[in-house]
Amino acid sequence: MTAPTPRRAVLVAALAVATAATAATVSGGGASAAAASAPRGPGRNVDNRFWFSYEHWLAGAHEGTAAAGGARPGLEIRTAAGRTEYADPHTGKKSVWEYATWTSPVHRSAVPATEAIASWNARTPAGTWIQIELRGTYDDGTATPWYVMGRWASGDGDIRRTSLDGQTDGLSTVWTDTLAVDAPAGGLRLTDWQLRLTLYRRPGADRGPTVWLAGAMVSDVPDRFTVPASTPSGQAHELKVPRYSQEVHTGRYPEYDNGGEAWCSPTSSQMVIEFWGRRADAGSTAWVNPRYSDPQVCHAARSTYDAAYKGCGNWPFNAAYAATYRTLAGVVTRLASLADLETLVRAGIPVITSQSFRAEELTGAGYGTAGHLMTVIGFTSAGDVVVNDPHSPDNPSVRRVYKRREFENVWLRTKRHNAAGKVVSGAGGVCYLYAPAVPGPAQIVALRAVGVL
Repeated sequence: MTAPTPRRAVLVAALAVATAATAATVSGGGASAAAASAPRGPGRNVDNRFWFSYEHWLAGAHEGTAAAGGARPGLEIRTAAGRTEYADPHTGKKSVWEYATWTSPVHRSAVPATEAIASWNARTPAGTWIQIELRGTYDDGTATPWYVMGRWASGDGDIRRTSLDGQTDGLSTVWTDTLAVDAPAGGLRLTDWQLRLTLYRRPGADRGPTVWLAGAMVSDVPDRFTVPASTPSGQAHELKVPRYSQEVHTGRYPEYDNGGEAWCSPTSSQMVIEFWGRRADAGSTAWVNPRYSDPQVCHAARSTYDAAYKGCGNWPFNAAYAATYRTLAGVVTRLASLADLETLVRAGIPVITSQSFRAEELTGAGYGTAGHLMTVIGFTSAGDVVVNDPHSPDNPSVRRVYKRREFENVWLRTKRHNAAGKVVSGAGGVCYLYAPAVPGPAQIVALRAVGVL
């Protein structure tokens, strides 16, 4: 069985946002389904599909839900379809909730896939939460169960945010946030899929959660220990992204993934959120010890913590956290090459990437890792990669420059040898894309070019 991408340092995606914005900007609002699933270039092995426009939310099957218009269209509860009791497995607390559901149209993927990762952006005020499920169809015509891809709320006062690891039908399995075909070498693939969103609120409440974006990235990345080298653009470009070290938080709030030592994903997310001019307010960080520096990083860790995974590296949870900030959107996806990364950075979009490597495989890192998130912020004229690496002793030392060929390989490969010589999995180009919900024209062009829109 091929294991999914390494988890500890989650990574990716935010881009769903761009998708929505793109459609609105390019087509004057009301993007078609095709706009969210643009044709892929030669050799692409990733397919992205997101719902985000008013017309998208009108489609599908509604049971108590309704499309909401406005500057940022969404899905809301119109009339509760029923009530249910939820027993939180992490607190033991039982509560009764009203709920309504929306089931998406079936999306036939341009890429028969071995993996699927869902993304969503939502507002969940106190007393509300959402559940995201995905069901696929195999190429033999049989269907998977409805797999729960996440039970999510932006806060932790009502339920504990959680994945449901180990769901399986004997052919595919959910590993934290990734649905993976168990034996891809046998040729089995997922040819289409759909989402089901369930929105919950306290009985009798007037309002519930709002979902702004939902969808998934599916992929069929070939097994490979090395990847083809891309050609650098020859143009130096670097974005001014805030620098935060996860290491300065070592020992702080160990209940959230053992403290800062494991906070590469939320730390990277916070860097990019602040690059876009967003920041946690004083009320959100009031719980943090006032003696601690960068309390917003502690807030990011708490806001991305997955109680089942017992870590802050759940990929969609990070993208969803980024989208809790006004006018930001986020998704998880895969990119094909460093050329794709350069395209995004030149358009002003920093990218959070996931990689795993031995210390000698990435010159200058000074450490090895089974999975780690970094933020790509630029490229030198020679094509080397400029990153904000949160695994640094302090904030000023976060900026690093890594050799292009080394970085490209440790990020894009799907197989590697660990320090013990054992063959283990690699990230295969996973990343987080966070961007304005309404991106600019240059950002739209870049997002289309890399297959996100």
